[in-house]
This record gives sequence, structure tokens and C-alpha cells, in this order.
Amino acid sequence: MLLAGLGGFAVGAATVLFVVWVYGVHPAGVPIGERGEGAPAGGPPAPPAPGVQRRTGAPPTPTPGTPGAAPGAAVPGAPLPGSTAPPPALAEDVDALGRRHLLLPVQGLRREQLRDSFAERRGGHVHEALDIMAARNTPVMAVEDGRLAKLFVSVQGGNTIYQFDPSETYAYYYAHLERYADGLHEGDQLRRGQVIGYVGTSGNAPPESPHLHFAIFRLTADKHWWQGTPLDPYLVLTEP
Repeated sequence: MLLAGLGGFAVGAATVLFVVWVYGVHPAGVPIGERGEGAPAGGPPAPPAPGVQRRTGAPPTPTPGTPGAAPGAAVPGAPLPGSTAPPPALAEDVDALGRRHLLLPVQGLRREQLRDSFAERRGGHVHEALDIMAARNTPVMAVEDGRLAKLFVSVQGGNTIYQFDPSETYAYYYAHLERYADGLHEGDQLRRGQVIGYVGTSGNAPPESPHLHFAIFRLTADKHWWQGTPLDPYLVLTEP
């Protein structure tokens, strides 16, 4: 009996090894062939694109080359992957911002050119932003009045801007800028339509695809520029 059991185990092990050798093994949780924005062909998924950190504690030190804020696991109330409809708790925010008729952030852009990419998967995480394709160095404009809360250079987002709305309830995030507008400083009171930067590919954006990565999030009570709950910019910018 013992010899028969050992023989069966050896045959089973050999079968498993043969299957692995023929078909290969893919890491759990990583879709086959999925790569994050900016990842080289055939390479591992790129790190999460910058967006909103849902954590407490001190903010990262804003020095060149420091990774920016990165979205983590979905939080209660956040849209599910594959869905563009916000939950009721966030629908009120979308409606409130929609009624402001925010300016489109890229000069010359028309609303019918927008494509919702908020719920798309990017390198193992949900995008939670809107990608707006445009020619390199196309002016990027402030979508409404508000304080420039942070100029931040990160590995993922490159040259980025965090702007608070006038009530400091929401933050607008502009990333992958080619460069900032001249004379821009933290603490500036931005005006709707003011040129704040230029479309580019800084950070982990593919060099052949200049675009603006634009995000909106509701700030926490602490009003940290790196912390909040993401809203779908497409729904806000296309509100009737």
C-alpha cells in the first residue's frame, strides 16, 4: 500500500510539473497582457498612476523623483470597475460640480471629444481620472477659480498641479504636464481659464501620447491636498 501511494504521488507531481512547463504560471491578480500606462512592452505592470491617497499621516516630501500619491484599494462609496454611475453619496457631488459648468481644462477641447476612462483598469488599479489627448504644449487651463494648493513632481504624474475649488471642498488634479506656466507658485489664487501648464508626457506617460491626466476628488475634513474620494470628471464635465 505504501509503495502504491508513493507511486501515485510521484505520478501526480510529474503531471503538475508538465502542465506548468507547457502552459506557464501567471501571478494571481494580474490580468494576462495588462500593463499600466508607460510600461514597456513585455515588462511588468507599471506602478499605479498618481491620484488620491486614502490614508492618514504625513504627506510625502514633494521633491523631484519622489513617487506621487497613488490610488489604493477601492473605498466605500467609490464606483465599481466597469461602472460610470456614481453611488448616491457621490452623485450629489457630481451634480453640484456639474451645475458650475466647469471650463474644459485643455484649450480648444470640445465636450463631445471626451471619452470616459474613469473605471478603466490601469496596471492593476482603477484609473479614477480622465485622459484628454492633445498635441504637446497645448495650454492647460484652470477649470474654475481656486487656490493652487500644491506643485508636485512625481515619478508617475511628472509635473502635477493640485488646485482647490473656491470652497476648498474639492480638488482638481492636473498631471503629465510638459511644463508649468511661467510665474506659477503655490498659494496663488487661480482664475477660471488661466493657463497653468502645457500638455506633455512627463512622469510615466508614453512619450508618443501627450495628454492631460485630469482628476477630481472630494477633500477630507483635514483638507490635505493628497487625500480624498475620487469623482468621475467625465460625468462632471458632461453634465447637461
